[in-house]
Amino acid sequence: MPPSKLDSLYRRMLITRFFEKGWGKPENLRRVFQFRKIISNRESCFKLVPRDYPVEITKKEIYAESTLIEGQFITPLELHLPGVVPKKSRNAYFQLLLPNTWKNEQHKPVCIHLAGTGDHFFWRRRNFIAKPLLKEGNIGSIILENPFYGLRKPDDQKRSNLHNVSDIFVMGGCLILECLVLLHWCERNGFGPLGVTGLSMGGHMASLAATNWPKPLVLVPCLSWSTASAVFTTGVMSQSINWDMLETQYFSDGQYRERLSKMVNVIDDAFEAGQRFIKNFNESLHELKEDINNTRQIQELNNGTVCCNYESKNINSKDDSSSIFLQKPLQSVNLDSEKLTIPIKGDSNSKIVPGTVVAQPKESSVSTLTNLMRYILPLSAQHKTDKIDITKTNWWEREALQFMRGMMDECTHLKNFSVPFDTSLIIAVFAKDDAYVPREGCSSLEDIWPGAEVRYLDAGHVSAYVLHQKLFRSCIIEAFDRAKKIYGNDLGEDLKCAITYQELLNKYEKHL
Repeated sequence: MPPSKLDSLYRRMLITRFFEKGWGKPENLRRVFQFRKIISNRESCFKLVPRDYPVEITKKEIYAESTLIEGQFITPLELHLPGVVPKKSRNAYFQLLLPNTWKNEQHKPVCIHLAGTGDHFFWRRRNFIAKPLLKEGNIGSIILENPFYGLRKPDDQKRSNLHNVSDIFVMGGCLILECLVLLHWCERNGFGPLGVTGLSMGGHMASLAATNWPKPLVLVPCLSWSTASAVFTTGVMSQSINWDMLETQYFSDGQYRERLSKMVNVIDDAFEAGQRFIKNFNESLHELKEDINNTRQIQELNNGTVCCNYESKNINSKDDSSSIFLQKPLQSVNLDSEKLTIPIKGDSNSKIVPGTVVAQPKESSVSTLTNLMRYILPLSAQHKTDKIDITKTNWWEREALQFMRGMMDECTHLKNFSVPFDTSLIIAVFAKDDAYVPREGCSSLEDIWPGAEVRYLDAGHVSAYVLHQKLFRSCIIEAFDRAKKIYGNDLGEDLKCAITYQELLNKYEKHL
């Protein structure tokens, strides 16, 4: 089905602009890319956060049916990559909403809720998700503030306008490790089973965080997909990015092109492109032969070897069936004897001779690369309107865009991360007509995580977010019920962390 027009209209109404300061510091990107290889492996990532990681409770309020607790802690990413996280984002803040009475004291489910794009502070998730979950399913909720949002928003940042592309990766790294801190804290306080969920960007961040917990964990990602690359390159969000500025910065600083571009890979490109190319091979070969023949004819005309009646004199000397080149009739070439002329050979000052012409190809007779790319690329990438400024060149020829896609796949593609401990506890909900999170050309979640259950809504991104909150909650409750039936109160075996919090802190202070 076509992408939702409401999604596109809503995006145009917003004034949010992303990455207006560029890609980010090359050194920070290099450190983040290297660190991704550690946090994408469950065993190595789990050992980064000690079980005794401290969490400070700052406030507690008791109401008639629930208790609201507020807390904070230092993000572990700052301890492992000093200086990468902005000062204002280094403290993680959260709210915990618990029922005053559990239906079963041996069963105290708690779910972590991660924020979608633009979801600042706690009120939206607390009122639309956490409170109804408490009433409907007796499930507690931890609402974690995203880095760069709300209480953690840098002073010079406006709204949700992340300054650099690197900020989205810093945000993801923070949330992955912060979820480990909160999951450890929940276990120390007797909560379980545990889960993580989120909408849109929050859904994808929840998916990344869930890959590194070595025990059964409920996961309900909503309105996300297997990678964030399509969101920023082919989705409606691409309209909010200054591509000309990113391209200029990419070519002006050799570190991006020479060093960093070699550290990232586009995950779905080769396999998907190969499948599409093979499927359309005969047609693409036909176009290639036509392109070569057109070029040959134009070169002959420019050299003065052919004039306006060339079609019967020079290109029919051989049988069509025996030639490697397909012959193209004159009618397929735009010729205008009044406008297109060439001077007499050998006389630079002579007048233009009427009747001698230079053949000009039709607008549809484009380059070999263009013809081939039409069959290699997904349809959604070919028929784009008002998305990326392509006045200088076709978008697939822009290295900056390919660099963006490679960066996003490198740091966000689920194929680069471990498979969750038990995929049967995953219920993913997606919108069929989502224009924010395109699925075409991206790996399917079912293929990456066999056993995960995927459900689709007949809606776009915005309409699903507004109209289907109850459905998202019912999926969370269903997934927790499934975890209870399969595992009961068994939390699974724990991987051992080789470092304590004090040792980690001492190591961090040495770097300072």
